[in-house]
Amino acid sequence: MSLVFERILTPGIAQLSYLIGDDSSGTAAVIDPRPDIDIYVALSRKHGLTITHIFETHIHADFMSGSCELAARLGNAQIYVSQEGGAEYGFDHQGLKNRDRFEFGSVIVTAVFTPSHTPEHMSYLLAEAGQEDMPWGILSGDCLFADSAGRPDLLGEEAADKLTSDLYRTLYEFYMKLDVGVIVLPGHGAGSACGADIGDRLVTTIGREKQTNAFLRFEGKPAEFKKFVTEGVPPEPEHYKRLKKVNSAGPPIQHGLPRVPGLTPEMFKQAIEDASHQLLDTRHMLAFGGGHIPGALNLGLVPELSIWAGEMLDPDAPLLLVLEKDTDLNKALKLLMRTGFTRYAGYLAGGMTAWANAGLPIQSLQQMSVAEINEQRDRLQVLDVRSPDEWKKGHVPGAAHSYVADFDGSPKKLDKRKPLVTYCGSGYRASLAASLLQKFGFEDVRNVPGSWKAWLASDYPVEK
Repeated sequence: MSLVFERILTPGIAQLSYLIGDDSSGTAAVIDPRPDIDIYVALSRKHGLTITHIFETHIHADFMSGSCELAARLGNAQIYVSQEGGAEYGFDHQGLKNRDRFEFGSVIVTAVFTPSHTPEHMSYLLAEAGQEDMPWGILSGDCLFADSAGRPDLLGEEAADKLTSDLYRTLYEFYMKLDVGVIVLPGHGAGSACGADIGDRLVTTIGREKQTNAFLRFEGKPAEFKKFVTEGVPPEPEHYKRLKKVNSAGPPIQHGLPRVPGLTPEMFKQAIEDASHQLLDTRHMLAFGGGHIPGALNLGLVPELSIWAGEMLDPDAPLLLVLEKDTDLNKALKLLMRTGFTRYAGYLAGGMTAWANAGLPIQSLQQMSVAEINEQRDRLQVLDVRSPDEWKKGHVPGAAHSYVADFDGSPKKLDKRKPLVTYCGSGYRASLAASLLQKFGFEDVRNVPGSWKAWLASDYPVEK
């Protein structure tokens, strides 16, 4: 009989969840589940386990929790959440206190109150039965990451000061005192905005972090630590505050993926005319450029769709979906669900082929190579839509800058009649930006596939 341990990486949002148990007892726990919960059910069946406990490390801001969905699916599992730090919840749960202990066969899970990223944050020590004073691992949630730590500023300026002090104490009075061999199992990998510059490692150790983690170099220097933490945080994504409220209240239970009706082109056209609906085209940028429905926003069907939907779309406005093929629907729904999108007006059955065959309006978006941009940039408006940090590191000479996540109405100081070309890191955000600019009324908008990667690969000039 042995330990069962599974790590589940959710790309795009770079989130890590876990299933842990023991096949001698046949029981298991899931920690921080995402909302598309089939993977946890499948893993429990693979190992012949019953999921009896669902643990949350904290109230998440970056994704919609799957705890309520998983508990509803299983019927016999309890949700355990921190009762420390003043947290309140609007769903059925069991409260956790510091040092609460749970047994899964030979695996002992001990909850430890670690205020830091949030006031209620819990970490979970992992040990073998009878050796609880010698833990071999810790599920660190959003407290300690590889090469980073959880940001303490998401609850506003007033709370940030106290949470920064809490983070300092938690790191130096608890984590730094663990044995160097303890395995750290964090809640996020590289790419998440829940911490600054999170490392690529999905697993690390206390010893490794003592050597490499800049957050652990301020022992006895809380003032310097505070300055370091404050200066290092990335911009807060638009959807974080919204999802905090959703997860605190309890996300709506879908009993699977949301139900989305397939609509004929005529029905779809009528639905578009309802101003309360949002039109989202999930095809690749090149397919979108070749022809799309006027007014559609382009977010290609890749893991990053979760983040950019959270940034740019309204979860209360029902979505109308255009897909490359109808069988892509479930993939799109999973990605959208992860940042809280559960309302849909329908999808275009048969896709753009059916729309074109019905003789309905089509708009194109010209695609330009970096070679063409380099040759013609004197007569073009070139718009860099990357983040401010990316822009500062280098950009196309003479380009204007407006971060796509901050688009409001339309970027200022741009001529709607003059050719305008957008670029980002690879073309994904640029296609989104170009689709928005078309919606704002720009007459001649173009996108750059490959974008900055292609520009650097071609060894064209860089301005800083």
